[in-house]
Amino acid sequence: MDGVAAWLASTPVAQAMRDSPWLYPIVETVHIAGFCILVGAVTMFDLRVLGWGRALPVSVLARHLLPWSLGSVALVVPAGLLMFSTQPLVFLHNPVFLLKLMLIVAAGFNALLFHVGVFRSVVDWNTGRRAPAVARWQAALSIALWFAVIGCGRMLAYV
Repeated sequence: MDGVAAWLASTPVAQAMRDSPWLYPIVETVHIAGFCILVGAVTMFDLRVLGWGRALPVSVLARHLLPWSLGSVALVVPAGLLMFSTQPLVFLHNPVFLLKLMLIVAAGFNALLFHVGVFRSVVDWNTGRRAPAVARWQAALSIALWFAVIGCGRMLAYV
């Protein structure tokens, strides 16, 4: 793994990210903006599942917000990889970075379980009805995981 990380750090893109006074901050801004969109969309959906705005159909909100969430991933992942490329060995040996990655995987797995599980019965609780307990639990977990990811991302600048 360290050999791949060393190779990645030596690529022209990684070198450009380190050498340019503007490139890293621009990429970081794209990463943060993408995360704002992602976490904002996810949180709005999860709050609806938790019971806020029951007049709004869950399925309609999902159709509206899911493309925003997926589109934001197209900003977050490449920008994150570019930032990672600047010092991959440091990141790979940073426990906060590894925790951030594990939290992202957990949040993604939680979303997958939600969509292949309880969300299939959304017609029963779409509007004006309380979501099933498992849906509410997954929504609360989702918010907690994504806010923990943000916390880890911020802590990376200090540890």
